Amino acid sequence: MVTAVASSLSVAFDATPLLGRPTGVGAFCAGTLAELARRSDLVMSAFVVSGRRPDGWESRLPTGVASGQRTMNASLLQALWSRVNHPVAERFIGRHDVVHGTNYVVPPVRHGARVVSVHDLTVVAFPELCDRAALAYPTLIRRAIADGAWVHTPSRFVADEVVDRLGADPARVRAVPYGVPALGSPEGPVPFPLPAGCGRYVLAIGTIEPRKDYPLLVRAMASVVGEQPDTALVIVGADGWGRAAFDEAVAAAPGALRSRIVRPGYLDDVQLARVLRSAAVLAYPSRYEGFGFPPLQAMAAGVPTVVTAAGSVPEVVGDGALVVPVGDGAALASSILAALEGGEEIGQLVEQGRARSAEFTWEACASGLASLYRDASS
Repeated sequence: MVTAVASSLSVAFDATPLLGRPTGVGAFCAGTLAELARRSDLVMSAFVVSGRRPDGWESRLPTGVASGQRTMNASLLQALWSRVNHPVAERFIGRHDVVHGTNYVVPPVRHGARVVSVHDLTVVAFPELCDRAALAYPTLIRRAIADGAWVHTPSRFVADEVVDRLGADPARVRAVPYGVPALGSPEGPVPFPLPAGCGRYVLAIGTIEPRKDYPLLVRAMASVVGEQPDTALVIVGADGWGRAAFDEAVAAAPGALRSRIVRPGYLDDVQLARVLRSAAVLAYPSRYEGFGFPPLQAMAAGVPTVVTAAGSVPEVVGDGALVVPVGDGAALASSILAALEGGEEIGQLVEQGRARSAEFTWEACASGLASLYRDASS
């Protein structure tokens, strides 16, 4: 339990991303809130913005985080907040020194300061890659910025975008990187069989959506399998609105590759740990990213990692991964083959990846956010 001191700040933290199936934003909220709750300079409480207040959501909160609020209807309130600065947060959650909107939206307040987390600006840079719900975010972010909200981003790349594309004051935009989400024990077999004749696999992790550019990966893997026929492609993640383009790419692929593609769907942390630990290579072919958890998780696990230079990814992976141009299928295939073949340079890359991933901790993330809260409230 957090012990309050005279200078403690009262912070209301939007825990909505903890609901339902975990996402990248949910991992950020879970990892950060647990560390924030341990700090003696903060008094943390959590709220959710949902169509109805879900039963038992408080059980997902770490020890030391208070709860208690009136129901906040997400669709109704966001529609109002995109035009006017009411109803204010105090009506639902009481008064706090800081209100932190952890997923692009922060309620207006009558008192105290506001912080909004902007995880990436796909919706501004590539609106064609986004669904209808996400397209509302720029208006909400701009209104919050105009009303004095501070902005948290996970990378310097996104911080610069917020300044350049949304007109934010650089002094009120703070890059605070995430930690690396912990996975379960890797002990035990992977939860699916590999195709006949395959003894290893290239792994991709993420929902099937346009910005992940899995069609590019499928085309690159056709070259890889041509030279390394014992290699399968495993894509972990749920279907998203990029499924049609993915299916078209698979249908156009050579038969040798189609028979080597495995789609186990969503996996829990224990299953994912086993699949990740056993992978020969992690491929991350994105067109745009604001951070990128899977490369860091793979680097931490000692798996050779190949990424595209998408958004903040080069900033995050540093010298711990092979980086290829966005959209360059030939370069992606070449780097995957190099990682599969191994050797001294790949061994060194793996060690650099371990060291790089160790720099990202939730304790450091919470410390950076605590500093941001104090600056915003001063």
